[in-house]
Amino acid sequence: MTRQDDAQAILAGVGGTENISGLTHCSTRLRFTLADDSRADLAALKELPGVLGAVRSGAQTQVVIGSDVVPIFNAIERERRGASGVDAQGADAQGAGQTKRPFSWKRAGGVLMDFIVSVFSPLVPAIAGAGILKSLLVGAGALGWLSVESESYLLLSAIPDAVFAFLPLLVAYTTAKKLNVNRPLALGVVAILLFANFTTLINQDGGVSLFGIPVQAVNYNSQVFPSILAVLLLWPLERFFNRVSPGPIRVFFVPFMCYLIVAPMLILVLGPVGFWLGSILTGAMIGLYNTLGWIAVAILAALLPLVISVGMHKAFIPPTIATMAQTGKDTFYLVASLGHNMAEAGAMFAVALRTKSTRLRATAVSAGISALFGITEPAIYGVTLQNRKVLVAVMSGAFASGAYLGLTVVSAFALVGPGLASFTMFVDAVHPMNIVHAAIGALIGIAVAFLISAITWKDSTSPSLRDEPADAVIAADAADASRPAQGTRSASEPGASTVIAPMTGTIVPLADVSDPVFSGGVLGHGVAIEPASGAVRAPIAGTVTSLMDSHHAIGVTSDDGVEVLVHVGLDTVKLDGAPFIVHVAQGDRVEQGQLVLEADLEAIRAAGCDTTTPVVVVNSAQFPVTVLASGSTTIGDPLASIAATKTNEEKELANGTA
Repeated sequence: MTRQDDAQAILAGVGGTENISGLTHCSTRLRFTLADDSRADLAALKELPGVLGAVRSGAQTQVVIGSDVVPIFNAIERERRGASGVDAQGADAQGAGQTKRPFSWKRAGGVLMDFIVSVFSPLVPAIAGAGILKSLLVGAGALGWLSVESESYLLLSAIPDAVFAFLPLLVAYTTAKKLNVNRPLALGVVAILLFANFTTLINQDGGVSLFGIPVQAVNYNSQVFPSILAVLLLWPLERFFNRVSPGPIRVFFVPFMCYLIVAPMLILVLGPVGFWLGSILTGAMIGLYNTLGWIAVAILAALLPLVISVGMHKAFIPPTIATMAQTGKDTFYLVASLGHNMAEAGAMFAVALRTKSTRLRATAVSAGISALFGITEPAIYGVTLQNRKVLVAVMSGAFASGAYLGLTVVSAFALVGPGLASFTMFVDAVHPMNIVHAAIGALIGIAVAFLISAITWKDSTSPSLRDEPADAVIAADAADASRPAQGTRSASEPGASTVIAPMTGTIVPLADVSDPVFSGGVLGHGVAIEPASGAVRAPIAGTVTSLMDSHHAIGVTSDDGVEVLVHVGLDTVKLDGAPFIVHVAQGDRVEQGQLVLEADLEAIRAAGCDTTTPVVVVNSAQFPVTVLASGSTTIGDPLASIAATKTNEEKELANGTA
């Protein structure tokens, strides 16, 4: 079959071109957004030649192709253009309008959460950086290092102030990107809210009206929801006019009609409604704090390990951004996060001190250091949730810390994960004791969680050690690592090769990865790493045979034909390469252990993505894999053994003749 034949078969499997609302691809799979998921035949898709698997994940139907994903994607796009007579974006619009997606609350919730994360998470680095810069300037002014009246101070302060002043434009950009709306057009529509002449008109004595309708005087600086509403209206209008307007005039007619309709609606209705929504969210956050006081901070801090474990902490991003934008500070979510982060660190250090398992000790130390710097996922997933006594210690320490932070009314002034590196987020020129109380609250969280965990921890009752003595656990781990899987060779046998750990972190069984494509072994066998640092090194020596434009995944093929894929994070294709720095190009020859790319893990987490990094042998059906590592791992450690060839028995089994 040709690739065009493959494309036609896949299109038939997903319900035809008219059923496709959107299509993207990552390094290994096609990602379809379908108008009607029930029309997709996953079983038929899995049987197609060249298709490794098909899964439904959230709002997407994913068809796993492997290294041939780009040419297959291009072939499908050619088929879609041929069927619709328009470009891919036009085809998306037609498909979206022809079939109504069946409603379900679960699907609606997933789509809403995906929209929130996609719009707000990319804003976090810009807002966090601006907040940290502002807090450093405030600290420098309070200490007398820089006069607050000097030109230098005023000019430098204008940098973070401008970020918040033009926040509506940043939100318009991320919303337009999520909805695939023309981004300059979206920025052009929303720009009216910040235009000096417009703000002068609406604030003049007696106000101003449009066609006799009064325009509300609203300060749209730092607002986020008016932009979202404007782009949500722009989204269907742009697609409609793209479809109905003649080609020769489309380039100016479409934006003209969008300006003519959306801008007046934004001025008269969407802007005030968006401002009202922002005020409601901000009022809800402040109201909850004002009603329950320090108890609200303490309870949230104690519940955060459970909230984060299911990803619901992302729901706090929009109201926190709105609160920060309107009041310049947050006294709830970020403050509670400080208490929780420090409690995780304290509990991890206690476990590291008490356990006799070298594997668990290494995991706990690494996770504790990460928590000190505001990254708690390694601690939560690696230790806390696996051990009830540690969870109790963390929740107790977080509650105690949150109670103190709430009682002393600590405020945060930068939207960033609280930790040692970002502690200047608590600098307050008006209340200098704010950062002192923040430090005391942090120490309380560390101390309480440390003491409780140190007192209650026993290796013999730890579920993560399977109720075995530490020495037995270590011996069992060593035995498992040295025992080859059935039908494979050990690393010491002739012809076998070793894959090394490309990143430092904690080993996660592939079956535990939240992405069903990896956990189901669709792309091949291997293991995953929850990274503690962002450096990625070549797992084997060979040639770079796969490197996406988004730079989130890299494939290296050895001289023997073993193809190893390192996929940094889950669903990180949507980040468009922003958190990644590549040091090689496709086709380059690399040595085992050579630095191939670097990932900004904090930026990935801030964007709402899981940093868990699968490392799989894509052609493991031909080259069987034996996992050698567990617990913590360091770059260069043996990760897996690869058998160079199949045994005769394996070949017979693969051919169904055994």
